[in-house]
Amino acid sequence: MKYTQLGRTGLKVSRLVLGTMNFGPQTSEADSHAIMDAALDAGINFFDTANVYGWGENKGRTEEIIGTWFAKGGDRREKVVLGTKVYGNMGPEGEPPWPNYDLLSALNIRRAVEASLKRLQTDHIDLYQFHHIDRRTPVEEIWQAVDTLIQQGKILYTGSSNFPGWKIAQTNEVAQKRGSYGLVSEQCLYNLAERRAEMEVIPAAQEYGLGVIPWSPLHGGLLGGAIRKEREGGGARSTSGRSSTALADTKVREQIQAYEDLLGKHGLEPGEVALAWLLGRPGVTGPIVGPRTADQLESALRAVELELSDEVLTSLDEIFPGTGPSPEAFAW
Repeated sequence: MKYTQLGRTGLKVSRLVLGTMNFGPQTSEADSHAIMDAALDAGINFFDTANVYGWGENKGRTEEIIGTWFAKGGDRREKVVLGTKVYGNMGPEGEPPWPNYDLLSALNIRRAVEASLKRLQTDHIDLYQFHHIDRRTPVEEIWQAVDTLIQQGKILYTGSSNFPGWKIAQTNEVAQKRGSYGLVSEQCLYNLAERRAEMEVIPAAQEYGLGVIPWSPLHGGLLGGAIRKEREGGGARSTSGRSSTALADTKVREQIQAYEDLLGKHGLEPGEVALAWLLGRPGVTGPIVGPRTADQLESALRAVELELSDEVLTSLDEIFPGTGPSPEAFAW
């Protein structure tokens, strides 16, 4: 495994981030533990989760599964850089939403941290991430809550997720005025087929020293050989949901077909190429991979060592040109 610094921090993290969203809803606790063991054995030390994972009446379940894995000992917790998130509603299920169980008020941040620590069976969270912007809570209030938790030793660093570039700038400018350390990472939707983050989010992250952590690096399976799997009758995820809807669009299907044809010509696996491409992008710390099986984890690991030729990179830009940085993307 290769490692890098997380943004401007001294924290060293793996170039692949283990995403855990499938743990519970799609992957059993036993299989989830096996995947985490395999990831650790492969050198992946950066694990990502969120308090709402498990979803619906099972929200919080993913954190609980990670917690029972930590409880097995063997330096599991000590070896892991653990990130979780706050924003989604964690109030009682099956009744009207009760106030202050979601968003980023100081009250909910404090409540959410304590609940996550309990589920995760740990005394601190390494990277506490804001899952979405909160347009109603003043940034000063958020940092007041964060600084208190840092002083208490309950969190070490903070990151954002799904923030626009202007919000990254605003949040870190307020942090600087307060003498707070500020955001150290941004977790955003970014992949070959979805490159809008290159307009302002990634430049803002680089300007303020945030590591970029792309989620959905295979764009819901679309970049993982979706057409080939459709033809072969395999890959349930690749032929359903977002991928299936996208492939119904003629333009998208032609684009993905060109992608798969290009990689077939070079003897490359689509999913591995999509990850390798992200690993080579400026500002990227590491993409989040969310394996449901050990085989999927093995495929992701191969991408770390994959070097894409200039010819392939040029062809990928032709197929997925992106928008380019702003303001040139929409002006001159």
